Amino acid sequence: MPVIAKGLEGIVANSTSLSEVLGQEGVLIYGGYNINELAGKATYEEVVHLLWHGELPNRAQLDDLSLKLRSARELPSQVVDFLRSVPKESGPMDVIRTAVSMLGLYDKNSKDESAAANYDRAVSITAKIGVIAAYFHRARNGLDLPAVRTDLGEAAHFLYLLNGVEPTAEATRTLDVAYVLHADHGMNASTFSARVTIATLSDMYSAITSAIGTLKGPLHGGANEGVIHMLQEIGSEENVDAWVENALEQKKKIMGIGHRVYKVLDPRAPHLREMAIVLSNQLGEPKWIRMSERIATIMRERKGLNANVDFYSATVYYSMGIPTDMFTPVFAIARASGWTGHVMEQLADNRLYRPLSEYTGPAVGKVYTPVDQRP
Repeated sequence: MPVIAKGLEGIVANSTSLSEVLGQEGVLIYGGYNINELAGKATYEEVVHLLWHGELPNRAQLDDLSLKLRSARELPSQVVDFLRSVPKESGPMDVIRTAVSMLGLYDKNSKDESAAANYDRAVSITAKIGVIAAYFHRARNGLDLPAVRTDLGEAAHFLYLLNGVEPTAEATRTLDVAYVLHADHGMNASTFSARVTIATLSDMYSAITSAIGTLKGPLHGGANEGVIHMLQEIGSEENVDAWVENALEQKKKIMGIGHRVYKVLDPRAPHLREMAIVLSNQLGEPKWIRMSERIATIMRERKGLNANVDFYSATVYYSMGIPTDMFTPVFAIARASGWTGHVMEQLADNRLYRPLSEYTGPAVGKVYTPVDQRP
């Protein structure tokens, strides 16, 4: 009899050389490197090269990839017009999803499905997704859209476009580390949806559009927004214990706590926790991190559950002044490198995904009755 696993839990659907999540040990590996070896040491661009090529770049390789990414940032004018024209109340993830899909319409080599052409698409999407997010945010607020620059790295460039001023070295480093931590994460829901889409021999834009739509959900990328909303609802440090107790009694989900795969501490969380503490103290609003720490302590003691990457990334982004509804887009910007890497890997040894399902409807034997004879 076939094994039925709701949500495909425990099912190995494919192999990958990009990353491994060891849930029982609390370890995340990118191409043979423990995430602790990369976070705060390697730049995001180095990690992109690692995910796409299987090894960290030397100086010449890094310079070449950085130049390719920086040279691919310019959006088609039609996409810019779209970003200016969409309703200002639109959700950023909805806009990003649609704009990335639009990019496929202006791909001059859309008929070329060679590995080289798809690599160029990976570069293009990874370079443009941050520009899309920042431009929409500025357009909805009636602000100008600064011209893209080629003298800034990926993290610095996004912050520059978002705020209209060149970011500090500390802000750039903080976001760069966050990008590294979010770049890939095994066969998560959005990566899986990208691989399912490309496995039909669709196209990379469709695959990444699928991934963005999947990441949008509150059970995946949208969880970091939920953390800040939760902290704002609690309001102050003295309310934490009673709020958590009430939430547990009502069996409400505590956002940012627990993980589908990690049974111990999410290895990405300590890096973001450290940055959240520094930023909160620098900005004079340490209550957010103190509230977070208290929630994490209660949940660890009461339920044996640990904080995950969303729990602390929310405080990091909030402290940096990134709007709450832009938290998930930041996740998408970083994860674009992982998604595109998985798409290229899938195409290199493709097999259409076609799982079975358990039928739970009535037994066969029903007889058709003309509509006028039915009760």
